[in-house]
Amino acid sequence: MTDPLLFNPHTYDPAHFDPETRRLLRATVDWFEQRGKRRLIEDYRSRAWLADFLAFSAKEGLFATFLTPASAAAGQADKRWDTARIAALNEILGFYGLDYWYAWQVTILGLGPVWQSDNAVARDRAAELLTEGEVFAFGLSEKTHGADIYSTDMLLVPDGDGGFVATGSKYYIGNGNAAGLVSVFGRRTDVEGPDGYVFFAADSRHPAYHLVQNVVDSSKYVSEFRLAGYPVAADAVLHTGRAAFDAALNTVNVGKFNLCTASIGICEHAMYEAVTHAQNRILYGRPVTAFPHVRRELTDAYVRLVGMKLFSDRAADYFRSAGPDDRRYLLFNPMTKMKVTTEGEKVVDLMWDVIAAKGFEKDTYFAQAATEIRSLPKLEGTVHVNLALILKFMRNHLLNPAEYAPVPTRLEAADDAFLFRQGPARGLGAIRFHDWRTAFDAYAHLPNVGRFREQADALCAFVTTAAPDEEQSRDLDLLLAVGQLFALVVHGQLILEQAGLTDCEEDVLDELFAVLVRDFSSHAVELHGKDSATTEQQHWALGAVRRPVVDEARSARVWERVEALAGTYEMAP
Repeated sequence: MTDPLLFNPHTYDPAHFDPETRRLLRATVDWFEQRGKRRLIEDYRSRAWLADFLAFSAKEGLFATFLTPASAAAGQADKRWDTARIAALNEILGFYGLDYWYAWQVTILGLGPVWQSDNAVARDRAAELLTEGEVFAFGLSEKTHGADIYSTDMLLVPDGDGGFVATGSKYYIGNGNAAGLVSVFGRRTDVEGPDGYVFFAADSRHPAYHLVQNVVDSSKYVSEFRLAGYPVAADAVLHTGRAAFDAALNTVNVGKFNLCTASIGICEHAMYEAVTHAQNRILYGRPVTAFPHVRRELTDAYVRLVGMKLFSDRAADYFRSAGPDDRRYLLFNPMTKMKVTTEGEKVVDLMWDVIAAKGFEKDTYFAQAATEIRSLPKLEGTVHVNLALILKFMRNHLLNPAEYAPVPTRLEAADDAFLFRQGPARGLGAIRFHDWRTAFDAYAHLPNVGRFREQADALCAFVTTAAPDEEQSRDLDLLLAVGQLFALVVHGQLILEQAGLTDCEEDVLDELFAVLVRDFSSHAVELHGKDSATTEQQHWALGAVRRPVVDEARSARVWERVEALAGTYEMAP
């Protein structure tokens, strides 16, 4: 049985998109399927560069069509920056291998500062390079400072003609071996403070651009490169001063959203393999799937994966509906990066507990999934960085709702132009949200949604009566435990919003919220055990623990959906 909630290449037809988008998405799936699983795995094991995939992309115009905003498309109607179809391609590329997704993702990051720039020469050049099938790179991180852009050692000396001479090195720079354009962040030597920041365009083929190494053992080319007296012409300068700083952060805002759907694709492919193997494996005279703990683990993995998809699809609507007066996406974006990707780790771990040694075998997709799923929570900022960011929104989100017009499902063929004019990257604490309770009210009849709502209401009480004081606010360890509780409320909210828009089966939702109730209880117990938790906070934490509402018939019905996945998809040999 084909499950409508999961991507299946055999039946995939993105009919909700325009004809050219449908053609390109389906062509991508067909390219991988015709190439076959054996080649996919062999290239992963041999660390082969992705030349054949990039040749396919160039031939079909895939990157050029999906990553050229309408403002740079010279009137070509199919070219636009459309988050909905970008998310769809993220899922497909994750499904077949994170190496392919990574080359695409780093191209997105490299384009961010360009599309935010008023430099017409650089914009035209980027559009031309995309048309030619080139990839891009984002030169932000450094070996000594990581992504601490306040401390960049990429130095630019004015050349007297409006340009600069750049010297310095960058580290962890994907596509740095092949990028037609590298967006590089640095600082002027003649200007102190934030006014000295500069974003400029470099070419990896220039003789003053020195490729040092690939810092990882992978098909992903995560480069270290060095510029030695690199000439930066005036028409290669993308941003200066505070605008360069904002371009860096706003580019990451655009790019980090892509991690959630890549994680979903990985989990879907791994799930087909895991359930099929477990169903066919006979142990003590019975299929592995006959054991109660196996059914629970696979069911938990399935509903967590469904939750990842529901949340990410709904977050995309807010991303596409964003504007100067609606910046709610700045919460939902780090949520997709932090929460959805860590859910992906849990999904793979649950399945791995079931299939055990099979998960290491060299002829499985699962072996690479188990490795690659770990990377996504650690890219575009760690879990801790994004969780600390999420905390900035907690009080306003929980306690201070505002009125907004309802945000519809956003699958139309539209250009998401605001993403490249987000403006200054500040003022997060002032952003207001619609009332989160509305989504929960619509599903109050489901026992575990009701149970989770009790916990969410308890968190509101915590914020008003037992919130961390000034001294505790410097204890990031304690704050992160609180952040996990808040993230669960936001996660549940958007899941329910999307469920209402898609008529998601209520058995699946109630089973999912049983898992979320357990998660909330687990994080509450973690908070109880923190060294600096006050007596009042400890009492609150234990009082927030709840047991999910058990319904064996409901769980059995959801298990039937999981069991039916066995044998429904196997990649062509």
